[in-house]
Amino acid sequence: MHHGRRTAVNRFFQFFGLIVVSVALLSPAAHAGERKKASVKKQQAQSVSARRSAVPRKSASAGKAVRATARTAKAPTRVAYEPAKLSFGQMAGLHQVTDPLDLKSSVAFVIDQDTHEVLVSKNDHAVLPIASLTKLMTGLIITQARLPMDEPLTITQDDVDTEKGSRSRLSVGTTLTRGELLHLALMSSENRAAHALGRTYPGGLDAFVALMNSKARSIGMTDTIYVEPTGLSSRNQSSARDLARLVNVAHGDPMMREFSTSPGYEVAVGQKTLQYNNTNGLVKNPDWDIGLQKTGYISEAGRCLVMQAHIAGRKLIMVFLDSAGKFSRLGDAQRVRHWVESLPALSPKLQAARAG
Repeated sequence: MHHGRRTAVNRFFQFFGLIVVSVALLSPAAHAGERKKASVKKQQAQSVSARRSAVPRKSASAGKAVRATARTAKAPTRVAYEPAKLSFGQMAGLHQVTDPLDLKSSVAFVIDQDTHEVLVSKNDHAVLPIASLTKLMTGLIITQARLPMDEPLTITQDDVDTEKGSRSRLSVGTTLTRGELLHLALMSSENRAAHALGRTYPGGLDAFVALMNSKARSIGMTDTIYVEPTGLSSRNQSSARDLARLVNVAHGDPMMREFSTSPGYEVAVGQKTLQYNNTNGLVKNPDWDIGLQKTGYISEAGRCLVMQAHIAGRKLIMVFLDSAGKFSRLGDAQRVRHWVESLPALSPKLQAARAG
């Protein structure tokens, strides 16, 4: 009987204890404790989210993000970054050189075509990769050879870029005339077109490249070397002063002037028509009077631009190499133009002499 009472008492206190605990959990103090725990967990979650959002995203100036997938659930996902590939000019520290016009190109050279007066000079003796500026020499060799421009040439596997893996709308088997290929090479920097022009030259590609180098030496381009006709190879190199000489000579060729400055061009390929546009947007700008131009880009060279243009009564040759931004080479041309336009005007007599 005593044992029965003790059991009943124990059950009573157990039941009473449960009531007390339940009341305690429902009390404001208990709510505050639970809220504090929930707040700590929320702050921890926010901290983790903030750390994740702080991981840099892929941008134009950063390297390519490469995500490595975790092998197990416990292993964290890591993000590694490959550094952006530097141009030769960046590796040489040429961008650290300042100039009064705050140009974004590490190399700049602007000269009066008539008087040979140097207006802008920045690292103009530096020898750098020139990318598709190479095609100016390619075009010059073709036009001066007086080869038939209506002769059909066919794109072959040999013309496919194995240097950079660049794409082309001229598929293997496409047949265009020599004149059409030259137009596309100069205006829209078509690599397969330029390579086909060199490959089909009498004597073959090696003879063509040898002729490119011989022509360079004959016009005083002492810092220049060509190894192929497209500019995809970083071993095609020159200086701004040499390129100014090339622009001056190329500007004397009517076909070079016409093809390099046309805003657009269409070619018939099989049953379809391909529309190509000029790689230099300034040719469509009515404020510019451009007599000859060529753009170029590979990562080793940066963004490049050469032009002959009439500005403030002068015929100027402009060379910009190793520009870091996509549009900064055009911006540099605008900066130079505005600066030249701010200079004292030429006398009417000198203007008339230049016009003659």
